[in-house]
Amino acid sequence: MTSLIKATSPIVSLHNTSKHYQQVEALKNINLQLAAGEVLGLFGHNGAGKTTMMKLILGVIKASHGDVKIFGVDPLSRQAWHSRRNIGYLPENVSFYDHLTGLEVLTYFSRLKSVNKKQVIALLEQVGLTVAMNRKVKTYSKGMRQRLGLAQAFLGEPKLLLLDEPTVGLDPIATKEFYQTVDNLKSNGASIILCSHILPGVEQHIDRAMILSGGESRAMGTLIQLREQACLPVTIHTKGLNGILRDDPALNELRVNDNQLLVPENDKLAVIRKLLSYDHISDLHIEPVNLDQLYQYYLNDDCALKDKASNIPNVSNQSEALDRSEAVSS
Repeated sequence: MTSLIKATSPIVSLHNTSKHYQQVEALKNINLQLAAGEVLGLFGHNGAGKTTMMKLILGVIKASHGDVKIFGVDPLSRQAWHSRRNIGYLPENVSFYDHLTGLEVLTYFSRLKSVNKKQVIALLEQVGLTVAMNRKVKTYSKGMRQRLGLAQAFLGEPKLLLLDEPTVGLDPIATKEFYQTVDNLKSNGASIILCSHILPGVEQHIDRAMILSGGESRAMGTLIQLREQACLPVTIHTKGLNGILRDDPALNELRVNDNQLLVPENDKLAVIRKLLSYDHISDLHIEPVNLDQLYQYYLNDDCALKDKASNIPNVSNQSEALDRSEAVSS
């Protein structure tokens, strides 16, 4: 998604930041500048360092090396205390006092941020807990607890949000409403770090992605940048060709089935021109490399995708073959 990032000091800054636990390097030389109104997707397997990174930003733990700053100051310094009201945090596993009601829980957190009860009621309505707000939390389902956790993270309209697995336990409607809230907060200038294992549906709501593995940043950038760097093949879906892909020697080498091609990024335009030269074609759809494929690629886990890419004919040779084929057909 596009974003107008203001030319101001970063809301979050990590410079050559590392965190060691005895013999374990949880984070290694992480660099990040998060601007106002920017949404960063933070992705990685369990133990990749995502939670450690969030704890460093929150000031829960201290970096072993490097610098961490929020709103321009060290999160562990006294100067950072006044900024804490501007931070919202949702941990991966939310936990509340079971014998309090949802309303009582959120009211308790609202007092810590000096938020009035009107906003508490509004947030409970926003996350769909109005009917259940006077029930004790111990009667809540996992999804309801997660929605209550989101409500406490949104208290006080924070300028910085750290959300660890925010959509776990949410049904499709609640997930959609969550992302609508994220988009609204972003449009109001909030900076958001969103950590999720559920990749489908995330990509249209983030400005950049950081992929962690073993405490190291494997990749960071916009999805366009990550696609360009990976140069993975795109999928082209066609309709109406009725076996022509199989009969055309150049296209047959790229064929997945009679209606689908796996095409090197650099050959995309040449292939499209070739496909459009056939009168029988009734539809054409290009499926770009998605976030899940990029994630697997940068973690070196998607052997199948890499095998497909390596088996695709050489880019320059394939373009020449397409040109020759088109010349013959004309």
